[in-house]
Amino acid sequence: MATTRTAHTVWEGELLKGSGTVTFDSSGIGSQQVSWPSRAEQANGKTSPEELIAAAHSSCFSMALSHGLTGAGNPPTRLETKADVTFQPGEGITGIHLTVRGEVPGLDEQGFVAAAEDAKKNCPVSQALTGTTITLTAELA
Repeated sequence: MATTRTAHTVWEGELLKGSGTVTFDSSGIGSQQVSWPSRAEQANGKTSPEELIAAAHSSCFSMALSHGLTGAGNPPTRLETKADVTFQPGEGITGIHLTVRGEVPGLDEQGFVAAAEDAKKNCPVSQALTGTTITLTAELA
């Protein structure tokens, strides 16, 4: 069964001086303010498209890695994933670096890194971002 998730943004004003509000419609978790300075300079309590991509990518990757590890007989007890999305004004998103640290009883470092590489390649968000260089650091806790 396919699912569709929805968010919407209301933007007011020109790019450099304007601002907007992104609302998470499907989950109802609320709204967040966005602006060009929060994207290209300091966040100052506002979000950005890149932070939203980082949230999506870190959670999707964690789910894919958990699923892959469990399917191979090594369910994780904990995965902590960070996604760093780099944005360069005038160029766009120039790269994403995933960092994962896992607690996986019965699995060695080599097996964990291999499972993490597979999750990086195959998670739906990674696949949606194939035009972007995605790198990975993976280690057991």
